[in-house]
Amino acid sequence: MVRKKRTGGEGQSSGSQETGGGRGGGRGGGQPGQPVQQQQPQQQGGYQGGGRSWGPQRGGYGGHGGGAPRGGMVPQQYHGGPPEYQQGRGTQQYQRGGATGQRQRGGTAGRGIPSSGGPSTPPVPELHQATEAPYQPGVTTQPMPYGSPVESPGEASSSSTAPDPSPAPVARQFQNLSLQPEVSQAIQPASSKSMRFPLRPGKGSTGTKCIVKANHFFAELPDKDLHQYDVSIIPEVPSRGVNRAVMEQLVRLYKESHLGKRLPAYDGRKSLYTAGPLPFVSKEFRITLVDEEEGNQGNAGARREREFRVVIKLAARADLHHLDLFLQGRQADAPQEALQVLDIVLRELPTTRYCPVGRSFYSPHLGRRQPLGEGLESWRGFYQSIRPTQMGLSLNIDMSSTAFIEPLPVIEFVTQLLNRDISARPLSDADRVKIKKALRGVKVEVTHRGNMRRKYRISGLTSQATRELTFPVDEMGTMKSVVEYFQETYGFVIHHTQLPCLQVGSQQRPNYLPMEVCKIVEGQRYSKRLNERQITALLKVTCQRPQERERDILQTVRHNAYAEDPYAKEFGIKISEKLAQVEARILPAPLLKYHDSGREKDCLPQVGQWNMMNKKMVNGGTVSNWICVNFSSNVQDSVVRGFCQELAQMCLTSGMNFNPHSVLPPISARPDQVERALKFRFHDAVTQLQPQKKELDLLIVILPDNNGSLYGDLKRICETDLGIVSQCCLAKHVFKMSKQYLANVALKINVKVGGRNTVLVDALSRRIPLVSDRPTIIFGADVTHPHPGEDSSPSIAAVVASQDWPEVTKYAGLVSAQAHRQELIQDLFKTWQDPTRGTVTGGMIKELLISFRRATGQKPQRIIFYRDGVSEGQFYQVLLYELDAIRRACASLEPNYQPPVTFVVVQKRHHTRLFANNHHDRNAVDRSGNILPGTVVDSKICHPTEFDFYLCSHAGIQGTSRPAHYHVLWDENNFSADGLQSLTNNLCYTYARCTRSVSIVPPAYYAHLAAFRARFYMEPETSDSGSVTSSAAAGRGVGPAAGVRSSRAPGVNVNVRPLPALKENVKRVMFYC
Repeated sequence: MVRKKRTGGEGQSSGSQETGGGRGGGRGGGQPGQPVQQQQPQQQGGYQGGGRSWGPQRGGYGGHGGGAPRGGMVPQQYHGGPPEYQQGRGTQQYQRGGATGQRQRGGTAGRGIPSSGGPSTPPVPELHQATEAPYQPGVTTQPMPYGSPVESPGEASSSSTAPDPSPAPVARQFQNLSLQPEVSQAIQPASSKSMRFPLRPGKGSTGTKCIVKANHFFAELPDKDLHQYDVSIIPEVPSRGVNRAVMEQLVRLYKESHLGKRLPAYDGRKSLYTAGPLPFVSKEFRITLVDEEEGNQGNAGARREREFRVVIKLAARADLHHLDLFLQGRQADAPQEALQVLDIVLRELPTTRYCPVGRSFYSPHLGRRQPLGEGLESWRGFYQSIRPTQMGLSLNIDMSSTAFIEPLPVIEFVTQLLNRDISARPLSDADRVKIKKALRGVKVEVTHRGNMRRKYRISGLTSQATRELTFPVDEMGTMKSVVEYFQETYGFVIHHTQLPCLQVGSQQRPNYLPMEVCKIVEGQRYSKRLNERQITALLKVTCQRPQERERDILQTVRHNAYAEDPYAKEFGIKISEKLAQVEARILPAPLLKYHDSGREKDCLPQVGQWNMMNKKMVNGGTVSNWICVNFSSNVQDSVVRGFCQELAQMCLTSGMNFNPHSVLPPISARPDQVERALKFRFHDAVTQLQPQKKELDLLIVILPDNNGSLYGDLKRICETDLGIVSQCCLAKHVFKMSKQYLANVALKINVKVGGRNTVLVDALSRRIPLVSDRPTIIFGADVTHPHPGEDSSPSIAAVVASQDWPEVTKYAGLVSAQAHRQELIQDLFKTWQDPTRGTVTGGMIKELLISFRRATGQKPQRIIFYRDGVSEGQFYQVLLYELDAIRRACASLEPNYQPPVTFVVVQKRHHTRLFANNHHDRNAVDRSGNILPGTVVDSKICHPTEFDFYLCSHAGIQGTSRPAHYHVLWDENNFSADGLQSLTNNLCYTYARCTRSVSIVPPAYYAHLAAFRARFYMEPETSDSGSVTSSAAAGRGVGPAAGVRSSRAPGVNVNVRPLPALKENVKRVMFYC
């Protein structure tokens, strides 16, 4: 080990402690000090809209400033390590909807925390009181009608006042909600005392009743009082592992004496929980640990002792009576603190046995390791979480797998990473970047010092080869090479002198370690982005048939032996070992309408699927003028011509009006010339069509099987530059030319050129409750975030909306870039100042409402908003911000225009799985062994009081089906359970890209596709900090172009590079399909 610019021996590592993966820290050794004398407790002490007409606003919708709403961002959970914690006591947020504020050490924080303010001792607060009155800065509830005077481009100086609207009774608590721009950026969520999610409107009855099993295990509520204690460990360390080691040592030494024989549960940060009180209110301990990570180099391998001062102070208590009331439906607010305590108690033992990652636990001994390639391997594990449900508390257990770094010698890891012999030739710049990216933050141990395996965390690579590295060895500046130092000091001969050294420690005082003396420490989760091959390998490992998954879940529960868990016994928690049996219903599949000219005019899907044989699209689109470009060198021109003719014929057979002759013959081009080839061919075709006043309708593109960035580049050029929809086909499918493939491609082409593949018969006959009776627009919205490690990339928001009624089948889409990891959709509604027109309003909702009016001739009288990708902790915040944006967008179009809104969150990233009660009953399972499509559950495992349900709307293909979870956060349309469940299930049969029902409701699915597509539109950054400021874009006299937008997230001082604008003709169709 060599430290740069340091005389003498190796020097001590300044690398950071472990923050994830293994437990870290040391145990044992040294005699701790006696506990410090017990301490006595002391008391601690207008929105502005725009436009009154439904006509489009000039200048699109964009810009910044004006009355743009602001909202805080919920802290994200980092799944590669410990979750983010508040400072102070540091416990996780206690309320759905984000941060609820830190516990104040001075003043009155509403929690009764002791402090140094006065002589009297306040009563200890109960945990259930914590969420009663969270702070809500900037939420205005005075009467400010949405029809208040606004300035539009045509009437910048208007001052007329519109009459107050009369909102529906259910909306009164949300009336005139306005987030003022001058408010603090950290907007707090609405209090559960001021805003309630809708109660369950009864349980559904439609469908065939059946029994299914769920991976929920009944948990008996303990009858003991729970006490919470603040823990301060000084000096503070960032590693949970070290914190736990300190507390384990403290419990080992003082459980029988000073802790009153209590076995506490510790969250690894700032909070300790006990079943019953400790025999003190506040006490200080001194604990000594041997540091296993940082040995003393100069003392023959002796390890450094570290002393910690630990202060434990009573913070709060909770009798579980309030949790019991909540589970019985007699209390509206979930006592999140009590639930969190139970979760921490049940995590305590697995945390000591396995490697914790988020709410999951992994071990190489829980299943066979599987190599994923490039130095990674998969570890098997399980997910565990306590849930409040209608059956009481339940423990949700599911199987899980994730990627870990193989504990290899670094030389071998680099060899696998680069997939070549690294001694054969020098490393290229690209090789260095790849190695540095893969190894940064990874912990290694040295192997050249016998049993003294000190650990370090890698911070980078040296720019020079090992043989070129030197450092001063004395005050006179005498230099010695790293190679010589290791030979003379350790008798170790470095062979790979051409490789760079690993750099550990800080940039100011870096230490150098040759790669061949380092081995990767076991138990480090790989949190960066996996490549396609690794993803495929990991999916193969995680894919389990339902019977196998059910068996493994039951084995996990038995192996965990909760009845013998000392922490569960201490707190009186009892867990059943049987899967919950749940009443379910199988909703009938809807009748689908096809064109009357086909042999089959309608179709009843069987087990979630059907085909296009003997059917014609209900509204076939027209493709009169098209061209083809081939980028695959393996596909000959004759094959391309034959494929295009077959595809054109399939489109005709399926009901499209498709010209079998292309405008120009197909051409071949090189992938590295994609932009030049597309633009030349496009302009050649346009030039030929112009005299006839015709336009190009479609571009067919043939891609090589491994096309890298070619697909994304092509879509960006076509949709934001040329203004043409395209259909890409891989070479392997071109060669096979199967009828099924051609039929699926025809479905995609049809909706891209404005056609409809099928519609619900009930939609045409106006029989869909609360949709068919009046013009209804259905929105889907999603936000996709960058992969871990892509810290400079923005998040992408997408919103789609139905453009036909009563069919609700066509969806137009808009996309927008916003700040990194921002979940709230910033561009739903925007205002900005225009130099000549004054205050201008716009945003995704407004543009899509206008588009609906143009397409149907009617304004929506009902809004249904399906929102994907929101976690429970963000429910309140997302609803508060985004419902307000919907309200403002409507009011900006017309005074008093407030159509009733139903806001539904769609969740797929949960761990509830449903299994057939009898896997051998052919009437209860599909061909993959999964439950039948249409299976809906709204009892037992669902929320005790709120309106939610699980719906498995698709047939399984492989693995275990994951039902979608729908949670209604706002419902002014007063849906019945049957009404919303049937609507959602029926819509899942209208997905345009295949003849199968899909797993989530199509508008949410389309929003996800659109957001994913927009990531291709981003131009690569020149540096980590390089970006074009959105304020500069907004200052050009007009707002950002409609369709693709930029935004600044509330509370985040980051400018986001705007995406290039979608062309108008592309926005109108389902380009993302």
